[in-house]
Amino acid sequence: MVAALLPDIWLFAAATAVTYIADWYLHQRGSYLINRLGKVRAGLSIRFLLRQLMVILLLARLDLAEEPLFYAAVACFLVFYGLQAPHGALTTLIKLRRTLPIVTRNVDLHAVRIPDAPPRALLYRSSEKMLHLDLPAVVGVLVAAGTGEDYLGYIGAGVTLLLALGYNALLVPYLRRTRRAPSAPAVLKALDTWLGEYQPTVVLYFSGSNESAYQGNMWLDTMAAVEGRPLIVMRERNLVAQLADTSVPVVCVPAGTHLMNMNLSTVRVCLYPANVGKNIHMLRVPTMKHVFIGHGDSDKLASVNPYSKVYDEVWTAGRAGRDRYALADVGIRDEDIVEVGRPQLAPIESWTGTTRNPIPTVLYAPTWEGWDDNPGNTSLLLAGENIVRRLLKADSPVRVIYKPHPFTGIRSAKAKAVDARIKALVAKAAQDRAAESRWAQEASAAASGQRAAKAELVRIESRLAELAKPGRAGGDESEESRVALADPARQAEIAALRTEWNDAYWRSFGWWEHKTVTGARPKLYDCFNQSDAMVSDISSVVSDFIASGKPYAVTDSAELGADEFKRQNTAVRAAVILSNGAQEIDQLLSAVADPAADSLAEARHELKTYLLGPDEPTSMEQFDAAVRALAAKAEARNAGVAQRVGEQLPEPLPDPEAASSGAGDGAAEIIAEVEVAVDPDTPSPDAEIGADPSVIR
Repeated sequence: MVAALLPDIWLFAAATAVTYIADWYLHQRGSYLINRLGKVRAGLSIRFLLRQLMVILLLARLDLAEEPLFYAAVACFLVFYGLQAPHGALTTLIKLRRTLPIVTRNVDLHAVRIPDAPPRALLYRSSEKMLHLDLPAVVGVLVAAGTGEDYLGYIGAGVTLLLALGYNALLVPYLRRTRRAPSAPAVLKALDTWLGEYQPTVVLYFSGSNESAYQGNMWLDTMAAVEGRPLIVMRERNLVAQLADTSVPVVCVPAGTHLMNMNLSTVRVCLYPANVGKNIHMLRVPTMKHVFIGHGDSDKLASVNPYSKVYDEVWTAGRAGRDRYALADVGIRDEDIVEVGRPQLAPIESWTGTTRNPIPTVLYAPTWEGWDDNPGNTSLLLAGENIVRRLLKADSPVRVIYKPHPFTGIRSAKAKAVDARIKALVAKAAQDRAAESRWAQEASAAASGQRAAKAELVRIESRLAELAKPGRAGGDESEESRVALADPARQAEIAALRTEWNDAYWRSFGWWEHKTVTGARPKLYDCFNQSDAMVSDISSVVSDFIASGKPYAVTDSAELGADEFKRQNTAVRAAVILSNGAQEIDQLLSAVADPAADSLAEARHELKTYLLGPDEPTSMEQFDAAVRALAAKAEARNAGVAQRVGEQLPEPLPDPEAASSGAGDGAAEIIAEVEVAVDPDTPSPDAEIGADPSVIR
């Protein structure tokens, strides 16, 4: 605006270029500022419109207001702005008509035709692309104003309008019926048909926020191995993309009404990893038994949530979970608690009593700050930097792996800042160690192997990217639901590649190098296996690490005192208790360096059984047994209801006409109607309703 008012055409051109580049950059980065600008009425369309108005102002200040170029520019921008409306309507309609009421993986929807998606280039960030088509007009008008060659402005305006019209024209064919997704009733009918063929018996029901995908992912391998026919039911579309690869059928049903009308009559056990409001939509189904399995075993308050009373059973890893509910006295009956172990812990390697490498590796895996400001939530705020500094400055060399919780910093800016400082500490220590002669020699000797491992990582990641999504690149949610079918060969290759990736990752840098590990890979349990000890907080991370039998430390961030801290938190009874100053860290390092100095080894072994259950039978066997037992209870309940329904039917009134026509007994007809209502596939309407418990729906 300043450049337009001066007027200075070249300063204006430079400022215009900066605004275009800035807008493009912010969108590429997915900057939060984009949303903030929209909130203060400086959204995408307004920013482009203001720039165009500034071009008109510049022309007026250059005394060109009476020239044809001025009117051509005004007309061009008005027409161009008018073309935004049909463009927005077209893209919105196409997206709406391409949206299925469900999202699926490994579900065969062959009963409905789902056409290919439009090219991604047409719909991805379409508004931004459309608005940037004003660039030829802006450039042409500015060049024309600066050189006096008006035809350049006319050409630029013409190009802009032709491109805008062309963009709209390219979208129109995708409104045709043949390009649309099938209707919601047709898709839901196809889903019910598939459910009738597959007949799922065990459901994992998962709902949550954008950051909670890990809660469902941790149960995928267990669901793939469980007896029966498993099914994963989700509620949030955005979480489907975050779900790890699995061979188990997945159905995302965002609408509660659609979920409540799904044919789940064969399901006998439903498992819930999180306590969320949308659970009520499944809890209302009486023909299946409902179980809270959680997403970790810890002494956090979330592990004894009173909401758990709504479930038929609560499954815990070991005796500790049962006792935890008894102490909390939140209304969970002891007979409703079942100990099933932790099937997810199978990949965790047991400690051999010696360090994996010439120097010990200590994992620091703090939990996040939580939803309140309780100092006991995380060690990060008060002790995190002290812990890392003491490990880095230990008398004998130690390798530090820092793996923060994925939620770290989402609520507390202070936690986010501490996390950043710890990452900087680890990075600086890694640089300093690389400069020391001893480690420089190790690095030189291992350089060729590390280069080979890095090249291997590139190859594996490239192949994993190819296998990540079946079908062609650029397919939308609906198209992916059509093509995302279980492929045993693909699944096997992905599993093998992930194992290779994990091995190559740890070989790609030295066993002496400090490292910060974030993201989905490597997994937390992979970090467990690379470590000789761990420092963490009150969370399921501690309970899971105990499965390894390795020494560990937990920080008493709330400063309760060691005795009280152990009394309140079962998982720390075999831990080295750290104060916020972390002075006790040497006790942990001594236990790692010398088994004779490890005074807590026997306590860890006993605590492992108490927290996680016995080693035999295996956790998966215990889990399957619990599923079978609860499914039998569901069958018994359904059979009982069927019998009571039959017993309470009213006596039939005499019907001479029916008798003379040879019609059957009225009560029998009612029973037949009830039976058909509960299961249309029941072969004989004369069969006794209580004979087969599976007919109850």
